Amino acid sequence: MSRTQGATPLWTVLAPLAALAFIALEMLVLSEALASLLMIPAAALLFASVFAAVHHAETIAHRVGQPFGSIILALAVTVIEVSLIVSLLLSAPEGESTVARDTVFSAIMIVLNGIVGLCLLIGGVKYHRQTVQVHSATAALGVLGTLAVLALVLPNYTKAVPGPLYAPAQLVFVAVVSLALYGFFLHAQTVRHRDDFHDKADDSASHDPVSRRAFLAGIALLPVALLSVVLLAETLAVPVEHAIDAAGLPVALVGVAIALVVLMPEGVASIRAARANRLQTSINLALGSALASLCLTIPTVALISLALGQDLVLGLEAEHIVLLLLSLFMATVSLATGRTTSLQGGIHLVIFGAFLTLSAVP
Repeated sequence: MSRTQGATPLWTVLAPLAALAFIALEMLVLSEALASLLMIPAAALLFASVFAAVHHAETIAHRVGQPFGSIILALAVTVIEVSLIVSLLLSAPEGESTVARDTVFSAIMIVLNGIVGLCLLIGGVKYHRQTVQVHSATAALGVLGTLAVLALVLPNYTKAVPGPLYAPAQLVFVAVVSLALYGFFLHAQTVRHRDDFHDKADDSASHDPVSRRAFLAGIALLPVALLSVVLLAETLAVPVEHAIDAAGLPVALVGVAIALVVLMPEGVASIRAARANRLQTSINLALGSALASLCLTIPTVALISLALGQDLVLGLEAEHIVLLLLSLFMATVSLATGRTTSLQGGIHLVIFGAFLTLSAVP
């Protein structure tokens, strides 16, 4: 007789609510000096909220099945990420803005090298070899590579306006094709070629069925947990920025740190799936989050920048172009064979280390 998962763990409810209460207290009551003393509790609440978000996402995924569970988490995180970028874009002074470019590029590098690298390394160490469906990986990387080059590389070489900018008509084109390709990808993932994204490990795995009550609780609590993660990340950004500035490091590292926190729920979920020998789910989560970040962020910020008359800087610096192309090439080499080892994970982590190094020492 099967057992049903009916109860939502209390800590997954209390952690995000406590985080939101802390944020409200910090904004309304605490002085800046006193608030700085509470950064350790804020960090603890942040990590608790991350794991709460992962729990609710996995609850939803078990109920609706894959790949829909991966899509739900990717879209939820990306919507909040886009709202952060838009808020920064709206508050930025008139002129050029690089926040969208830096955030999207950081997200791609974190996913392709940090998250995928850890998944391949941890899974390879534990199981020696793991498998992923080739068609799913090549489909995701094909869309990601095409849009990454169109959005982040090509603006440096257009002639309508001096790079690294797109002319308004060019920006509209990139925004439209980003949404169109993402729509095609979701159709392939969920309808036309759904079997290519199915994790075969789920066929032999035994999961207790998720009750309707737990499923509805997960749907309600996942946005709350994700919102608490983002707001706490913003709260911690100021002391992190001060620490980075005091150390004489580039301010761009603040964006990298915030991107790491925002992507943490998907990263934790991906690593847990890899440890359970469910690499396909890991790759669905990781590449899906990178695609959602790129395909939803670019059209949104393009619309905002055109409405505000701001120049949207999209073209990457030369060293970042090299890292982007290397990352796309290695991701294709690692996943296109359908079999992965810890060696490939180590290679991706080396590239991730190079990204962090160049972010700290341009």
